[in-house]
Amino acid sequence: MEKDYQSMTFEYQRSPDEDAAAPVRRPVVIVGAGPVGLATAIDLAQQGVPVLLLDDDRCLSDGSRAICFAKRTLEIFERLGCGRRIADKGVSWHVGKVFYRDDMVYSFDLLPESGHSMPAFVNLQQYYVEGYLLERALELPNLEIRWRNKVVGVAQEQDHATLAIDTPGGAYRLECGYLIAADGARSTVRSLSGLESKGRTFQDRFLIADVMMKADFPTERWFWFDPPFHPNQSVLLHRQPDNVWRIDFQLGWDADPVAEKQPEKVIARIKALLGKDVEFALEWVSVYTFSCQRMDSFRHGRIFFTGDAAHRVSPFGARGANSGVQDGENLAWKLKLVLAGQAPDSLLDTYAQEREYAADENLLNSTRATDFITPKSAVSRTFRDAVLRLSKDHQFARRLVNSGRLSLPATLSGSVLNTPERDSFAGALVPGAPIQDAPVASAAGEQGWFSACVGNGFTGVYFHDPATAAPAFGPRAGEVGLRLLVVAAPGAQVQAGADSTVIIDSEGLLAQRYDARPGTFYLMRPDQHVCARWRSFDPALVRDALARATGNTTQPQPIDRDKR
Repeated sequence: MEKDYQSMTFEYQRSPDEDAAAPVRRPVVIVGAGPVGLATAIDLAQQGVPVLLLDDDRCLSDGSRAICFAKRTLEIFERLGCGRRIADKGVSWHVGKVFYRDDMVYSFDLLPESGHSMPAFVNLQQYYVEGYLLERALELPNLEIRWRNKVVGVAQEQDHATLAIDTPGGAYRLECGYLIAADGARSTVRSLSGLESKGRTFQDRFLIADVMMKADFPTERWFWFDPPFHPNQSVLLHRQPDNVWRIDFQLGWDADPVAEKQPEKVIARIKALLGKDVEFALEWVSVYTFSCQRMDSFRHGRIFFTGDAAHRVSPFGARGANSGVQDGENLAWKLKLVLAGQAPDSLLDTYAQEREYAADENLLNSTRATDFITPKSAVSRTFRDAVLRLSKDHQFARRLVNSGRLSLPATLSGSVLNTPERDSFAGALVPGAPIQDAPVASAAGEQGWFSACVGNGFTGVYFHDPATAAPAFGPRAGEVGLRLLVVAAPGAQVQAGADSTVIIDSEGLLAQRYDARPGTFYLMRPDQHVCARWRSFDPALVRDALARATGNTTQPQPIDRDKR
């Protein structure tokens, strides 16, 4: 039977650090035990970094909150040890439908091809995601969580940060080599550091209603513009597990947020959508106004800002929690290398450069979606409605409809960690791109997925050439290690070295998606992004690419924000 994560509480327990004569120093402290903080803590701990996670609350998130988790995020969760559990509990979907008034104008498919380990999207209440992540975190011996530990002061020295912390048992001080702020849109760490997040607040209000009901609606994303049951506004309908449905009603800027949360008003709106005879019960109700904002820089000395503490977007497109989890994924492996003495501190600057770029991409898409959904002038509304009418019969108009461009991971094509291309390739898997999954098998015939074979360390992927011996790559003293995967076609005879693992490209999809020929070699980062590729293996080139990807060559320069 599933646990009731909404009723779970986690009490304060006194730590020996509180009784120490001098502040204890920890390598990494994370503030905020939401999805971003938990995922980042797990990632660090799995890579051998001791991590302390502080939270000023004693429970998981209240209400369903973020519910839409994208394929890339699910792949990250699986690398952290709980992705399959999240996907299995959640409601998988990949089809969306857009309605204008009482007509469906078009539908779209976010994952039209097979051969992926994870669905395009999974809808799952945030408290389940937090609960599963928490249970995974508690399995790791080098990850400590302290509840009801409230950070009330932050100071930085040259080689550490110092935290002042309040607890029910009294106050204490703690030092850390690095501090990660994952404490949400109202970040205490950001405020205590005298920093701010800047951007645009949209003058509109939306009502979220999570409704428990048994309905025969298909598992799809439905979005209405100006529907007859809620004229001149928009409505979004999503299914969650446990017979819970998420409904978003646009209210307008003049709506009274207190009055709109009253059950009689909420129930009347839902009945207008579902019909008067449909039985349902309210699970959770909230009225919100959203902003598109970000900090100028996500790194400030020893402090790194992630998730909503660093950037905020509108909920349309599911870019908030997904991008926050990807922030943590980007930062964890870099911190690990720096703490291990295998990379310079300047490598950590690329966290800010890469994730600021990704945030700008999300903010751009989020702002465009919000402007389309909530036009602010008669001219804008006339244009939008004309596009919607045309989209029913014309493909060109559908490209202009924006009910929320759904979350995709950023391709960091301008990153200084990438090795510039020297060979010709087709397809989207350029240096900086996140991996694409495909079914594979072990040499013994056990079926699996490519995404499970890479990550947590640098990985070389060599596509077997029968005419050439499989490569060998032994790290020199002080170098970052490299795992080697040899990808072979079914039935191929492969003589792989002792430091290599053979995987079988079961359906040929891996070679197809990576535009691989015999001898092709890819270098993957620990966060499952491509950082280099060649048509043949050259150990000298690989060493140079590894040095570049770990910041051990040139001083990093800002990412090229114009490259997509």
